[in-house]
Amino acid sequence: MAEGVKMKTKNIVLMIISLFMCVGLFAQPATETAAPAAPAKQGYSLTQVFIDSGNWAYAILLVFVIGLVYAFVRWYQLYPKEKIDAAGFYLKLRNYIRNDQLDEATKIAESYKGTTMGFIFWSALMVFKDARKSGQTGADLRNSVQNSLEEAVLQTVYKLDSGLFWFDTLAQVATYLGLLGTIWGLLEAFAGLAGLTGAAQQTALTDGIKKAIGTTALGLLAAIPLTLIKGWLLTRANNIISNIDEFSVKLINTINNAIKD
Repeated sequence: MAEGVKMKTKNIVLMIISLFMCVGLFAQPATETAAPAAPAKQGYSLTQVFIDSGNWAYAILLVFVIGLVYAFVRWYQLYPKEKIDAAGFYLKLRNYIRNDQLDEATKIAESYKGTTMGFIFWSALMVFKDARKSGQTGADLRNSVQNSLEEAVLQTVYKLDSGLFWFDTLAQVATYLGLLGTIWGLLEAFAGLAGLTGAAQQTALTDGIKKAIGTTALGLLAAIPLTLIKGWLLTRANNIISNIDEFSVKLINTINNAIKD
């Protein structure tokens, strides 16, 4: 599917280039007859690009703003809310478990219950403590702790990287809006060539090409940051998941070693 999208995008770009070449050919006679003096070199700001792109610029901006708001939400979920020293957290619990101080270990895990790892470890320790009080020992107790930890993992871990695909979707929508605005600008340029003459024809041609190029630029300017944000947040989510996988195994081994057959 990804290759198909790339091929479609490549075909669209080739079509746009061909249309620009056609516009250049149609505009050549008018240029030769008018032969205006070369204008002074002027700068072209992003604000001017936005203005020249018309309503397409607002549509692309809306998509970009939605992506930024969602990026802030996911940043908060993956950074401040998941802030935890995984290795230090596990070492504290390991020492208390080895010394058979389950109440203290459970309290420490509960203080981190707002994080994914803290909730998983707290769930496993609560089951370990309650099952041992109820008289379970050996393999039954190990199975109870293992099942509780796996259940907690299934309940929480998928939330870490879920929804990040929306950044890809928003980036694609911004790009496609830019391409659609490009086609629309070229259509306006052709309409100016066909229905107007003289200075009005040149103005319509210039405005259409400005809109065509501007919308493509704005679409890419919105899509590139959204794609980078997705990669950044996905890396953070994968790091958290890796820590959970690693230290969950270590916690289970520590608990199993503390269980007497």
